[in-house]
Amino acid sequence: MRILLVKTSSLGDVIHNLPVVGDIRRHFPGVTVDWCVEENFAAIPALHPDVLRIVPVAIRRWRKNLLNGDTWRQIAEFRRNLRENPYDLVIDTQGLLKSALFARQACGPKAGYAADSAREPLAARFYDRTFSVDRHLHAVVRNRQLAALALGYELSGEPDYGIAAPDEALPWLPEKPYVVLLTATSRDDKLWPEARWTALGRQLAERGIAAVLPGGSPVERERAARLAASMPGAVAAPPLGIPALATVLAGSRATVGVDTGLTHLAVALAVPTVALYTATDPGLTGVLGSGFWRNLGGKAQVPTVQSVFDELQAVL
Repeated sequence: MRILLVKTSSLGDVIHNLPVVGDIRRHFPGVTVDWCVEENFAAIPALHPDVLRIVPVAIRRWRKNLLNGDTWRQIAEFRRNLRENPYDLVIDTQGLLKSALFARQACGPKAGYAADSAREPLAARFYDRTFSVDRHLHAVVRNRQLAALALGYELSGEPDYGIAAPDEALPWLPEKPYVVLLTATSRDDKLWPEARWTALGRQLAERGIAAVLPGGSPVERERAARLAASMPGAVAAPPLGIPALATVLAGSRATVGVDTGLTHLAVALAVPTVALYTATDPGLTGVLGSGFWRNLGGKAQVPTVQSVFDELQAVL
């Protein structure tokens, strides 16, 4: 049996789909699982040993270059790659019109959310089989439930993300125990106040624990450097790709992060994690996994430094 999963973006959504791979493999041990994903996030399914083949799509880049002939050659190559293998089932857990159109390019029956469950109801018209899944369930549970219905097995157990960080030497990391602070996110209203990051970093330093602060864009790295300078022994990380970030997270004592995909990656790696929410409700898309994880805050609810440190006490 060969299955294609279609979950293209964003980073957090792709991470939320990882437990589907383990569920399928447990019920069908000999199955082959492939994955269609946006090229920027292809490193996530690549961390899973049971994902055989990754078919990258570059819709974000192609949209900006539709008048370029090379773009259309890349689109044709993507279609050829997607059609290279026949599939017993193609499962689109994204539930968007674009993901449904990607799924239609593959060879094999297509399954996805019914119109009452899909994020974009029109997507349901492109599937051969559709399934209703409660929209009020957590995103991880929705993905797992859809796959279970599509393949006819009973969903059970906690989500198993099934990934491991690569063994990569990073000599710039502090020698003493460290906690990763993920301070950057896609929207300013999701940020945690800098004064609170500073206070938390200083409390950690008093316990002999360093802070490591990654940042992606120049603005994020500038913030990380500014915050690290205010915390004794803290380190602002250099620019890192997803595999190296996974290595940094996996080596930490714990992670504290705002509403961003990397916070979900920490939980997927079974790192003790405290997630901070200030503008969104964590009920549907907060961190979820096994082991130690906590969601603090919510819409217009900014977690205090003390509440974060109190949660960390159990793992420090």
